[in-house]
Parts: sequence; C-alpha cells; structure tokens
Amino acid sequence: MKFFIFILFFITNIYADTNKDFTLYKKDGVEKGHTLLIIGGIHGDEPGGYFAPAFFQKHYKIIKGSVWVAPSVNIDSMVANTRGLYKDMNRKFSTIDKNDPDFVNIQKIKNIITDKKVELVLNLHDGHGFYRKEYENSIFNPNAWGQATIIDQEKIHSLEKFGNLDEIASKVRDSLNNDKLFQDFHYFGVKNTETKAKDEEQQLSLTYFAVTNNKPAFAIETSKNITDLVHKVIYQLKSIEEFMNVMEIEFERDFDLNSYDTVQKLLFEFGTLTINNNIKFDLSDIKNELRFVPMKASKNSFDFEHSIGNVKSVKNGFEVYIGNQRVTTLTPQIFEIYEPKDKIKLEVDGKIVETKLGQIIEVENSFKIEKSPYRVNIIGFSKDGVDSEDDILLRKDDIQNSYSIDTKNSEYRTEFYKDNKFCGMLTIKFKK
Repeated sequence: MKFFIFILFFITNIYADTNKDFTLYKKDGVEKGHTLLIIGGIHGDEPGGYFAPAFFQKHYKIIKGSVWVAPSVNIDSMVANTRGLYKDMNRKFSTIDKNDPDFVNIQKIKNIITDKKVELVLNLHDGHGFYRKEYENSIFNPNAWGQATIIDQEKIHSLEKFGNLDEIASKVRDSLNNDKLFQDFHYFGVKNTETKAKDEEQQLSLTYFAVTNNKPAFAIETSKNITDLVHKVIYQLKSIEEFMNVMEIEFERDFDLNSYDTVQKLLFEFGTLTINNNIKFDLSDIKNELRFVPMKASKNSFDFEHSIGNVKSVKNGFEVYIGNQRVTTLTPQIFEIYEPKDKIKLEVDGKIVETKLGQIIEVENSFKIEKSPYRVNIIGFSKDGVDSEDDILLRKDDIQNSYSIDTKNSEYRTEFYKDNKFCGMLTIKFKK
C-alpha cells in the first residue's frame, strides 16, 4: 500500500522589501584584452533584453578579452512581466532612496559599471516602434526607440579609447543593416538623445550614469513590434558581436547565428531545476502543472541550470519561470526530509547503475530499482500487494502516461522514502 501525506500548503504572494539579487557572470579569455559589460533585463517586460544575454552567457566562449554579463538585473519585474514592479529602475541612477526596493541592485550595478576593468557598457532593451529620423507614421518615427542603438551624446571627449560614441554606434548600425534582416523594415538606426541638453528623464538612466563616469555606454533596442522572440534575440546577439569586434574581443559560439531553427531550438532549451538537492526536473518539456511534489514546509532551495530561471511563491505552491515565461506550477506535498548516505543502485537496460538521488536517468527499454533500505514509489505504477516498488523490472508501457512529468510522456518520477520521510527522487527518462 502506498503511503501519502497531504497538507494544504498556503503561501502568500507578497514581494520582499528588496528586489531579488542578480548574478554577474565573468567570461574571460585566455588572452587578455578589453572588457565589455552587458546589462540585461532592467525592464521586466522586454524579453529580448534578458533572453539574449542569457543565451550569450550559455553559448559563447571568449578567447581574447573579457565579457561580463548580468542577464537580468530586475528579476522581480521580469517574473511579473512588468516594466518596473517598483517603478522604473532605469530612472533611479541619479538619486535613489535607501528604502527603495531597487536600492541594493542599483548600487551593485553602479559598482560594476565603475569597476576600473569595465571599458564599455551595453544596456539591452526592447523599445516601442521603429526609430526613423523622419516621421512616417505612429510606428515609424523619431520618437520611437525600437531597432536602434541609443547614445546619450556624440562623444566622451576625455576618452581616447571608445569615446567616439556616434562613430562606434554608426559602425555597428551599418554592419547590422548589411547583414541578413528578417524584414527589410527591421533596419537599425542610431538615436542620439542628447541627454545633457535635451532629455531630463534620460539623465536618470543607466547609460547616462555610465557616460558621466567616463564609461562609454550604449543601449541596444530591438523593437517591441517584432513579436518573434527569436528574431529579437538574434538581432541583439548580432549587435553584441559587432561591439565585440569594435573592442577586438575574440569569441567562439557553438551554433549558427544565421540559422533561425537552431537559435529557436537552443532558446527554448530551459535546462533543469533542482529542488533541495534531491529532485531534478527537465524544464524544456515539462507539463503545465505537477502536483504532490515532495518538499519541506519551508526554506526549500531551487537551483536552475538556466541563468534567468526563478520561482514565484503563490497560493498552494510555486510558479516556475524562465524569464517572463511561466513553464510550470508545482503543488507541494510536505514531508520531513531524510538524507540517505548510500547511493541508489538500479538496473538500466540490463546494466547496474549506481547514482545519488536527484538525478535524471536515461532508459532505452527497461529499468529496475535494486533492493535498498528505502521504500520505493514509482508514480504511475501500481501492483496489488506491493508496498515498495523495487526489484520489479519495468518498461514504459507499465507506467500510466497521465503521471508523466513531460508532455511527451517520456519522464516519470521514482520517489524514495524511509520511515515516512522523503529521501529524494530519480527522474526516469525513456529515450524517444
């Protein structure tokens, strides 16, 4: 007989007093060179601005020079899919109250920008419309921000290196427009806001903070009117590459940037989520909701393979996000935790495998959990008179599809218990 515990689990959806901390990744080449800083996600409803740097962080290798990447600096707003949950973060770089929820992150961003190693800053966005020097209509006009490289002024006169902002932005623009565009009207422009003289609001922004601290800074704005995320990510990555070329930063990537299908496939490979170091889910094809997930009553840990993976507490559970995309909702089943000292043995396609819990095990045809001190519960399989479902050779057809973790019915949960305490889980993944 299987043993179940169910406790109603209520979590109030209240944001913390401080915006969630963000991670800075430093990608250094073997050979020293210039250092580029990429800031993503300052606006939470601009997915091109955080999916692109997250993609860059995963798929690019720096050979010469350094690239520092913060894929998302405004995580609470990204998960909420709003421009600024605590008002506009990109308007807080001049002054900010110490009680502002963004205060800690703003100070951290400022410290990174002013680091002596940083030589050029890119701030990634999605902007409305398509920037044009001359007014065409409500979408194509000088007040639009999309498909443009934004500068605050023509030059930083005190800098010999990378201080010619207009010249650099124009070079990047020309390279982008000479490359393959998905539509002819997607071509890029250079927008000089002339911030000091003409734009008081921009004087509160990240890029203006940078240039007033003698750091060349540019905003890359893909258009919000381009609805295909893959298109926006490709344009952002091509822009980043052009800036790296300007800075003589040498790099490699493990994909063809001109292949839409390749970028699309990689973009939606969301990686794994590990919970409490004893459960692992593949998020790329996970079902919309998973119920009765064994967890602790509090202080659960969530570790994402993806750099913009996050969890949001909601009533009765947790919503799991990659960027602004909710990939699943987890409803907990509360247990005390027992941490096993021994590894688990199982037979996989006729061979004995030894593993710790919290792993994904790939199976071609069959598997069998070897006898151990733990009670085994294979979710979706049952046999009369069996309390522990070990020492039973199983194939995919022996497990009900409705209990699979993924939409393709290939992944299943095998849970381990001792004295009614949860030990951990193995995900059995049948190869397609």
